[in-house]
Amino acid sequence: VQLQAFGGGLVQAGGSLRLSCAASGRTFSNYVMDWFRQAPGKEREFVAAIWWSADSTYYADSVKGRFTISRDNAKNTVYLQMNMLKPEDTAVYYCAAGRGVVAGAVAYWGQGTQVTVSS
Repeated sequence: VQLQAFGGGLVQAGGSLRLSCAASGRTFSNYVMDWFRQAPGKEREFVAAIWWSADSTYYADSVKGRFTISRDNAKNTVYLQMNMLKPEDTAVYYCAAGRGVVAGAVAYWGQGTQVTVSS
């Protein structure tokens, strides 16, 4: 099972980035696909989630209205479109597959991708 995240980078405040998470090795149709992030010195926190089997999404309050999670079932890929980025969005972003929206419910983690927002 592999979750491969990419698309991070350096962007100025107010800018946009799109992260991608390619899933392989099994069918994730029964899983919740999540994005988490971890800033230096802070705990890993939930960002957004989407259910494969239903068109439902869920966001942390801190990103609501700025970030959009989506999926492409044919490509087994989940995306995180990040707009109006702020310096406080700087973190390593991880994609994950599990049964819920908390880290304890994650069954599979991908490697992280660094997002840095400059002021």
